Amino acid sequence: MHRRRPAAPTMSLSRVVLTSGRSLDLAELRLSSTYGGMPEHYPCKPVNDVRIEGLVRSAQRAFPAAPTHLVPPPRERPHQYTGAFGPVEVLPSVACVGVFHSTALAPGSDPTLHRSTLTVIWFQSTPRVPYDCEAEPTLRELPWEELASDYEL
Repeated sequence: MHRRRPAAPTMSLSRVVLTSGRSLDLAELRLSSTYGGMPEHYPCKPVNDVRIEGLVRSAQRAFPAAPTHLVPPPRERPHQYTGAFGPVEVLPSVACVGVFHSTALAPGSDPTLHRSTLTVIWFQSTPRVPYDCEAEPTLRELPWEELASDYEL
């Protein structure tokens, strides 16, 4: 008779609790300066769009087994200056890419063998790890059941 070996406990960086009550384990987190290494241009919509598209592509390449979701970032226009590429538009200063895991989505799945996952891209004003109910509100409102996918351990 073969017994199933229990899955090893997941060691997460943090736990985020969604507004729905679902708990997510943060397995990996990459933080970068939103405008670090920006060429001579000023922050504007075209520059921001390129930065966001680059983050999404990079996350999809780094974590191909998980679906990827971009939390639409807030875009501020701090003043009326308009340059060659349009008005100044500023994103929060820290770009975040996180890989989250949770319990399986499919009802009746064996919790020791099945989990759900999602790679999330979001922006925040400080370089802090999201934690529990203190995470960015837009991150806590993720519709996990619509975005994540199940996988087998």
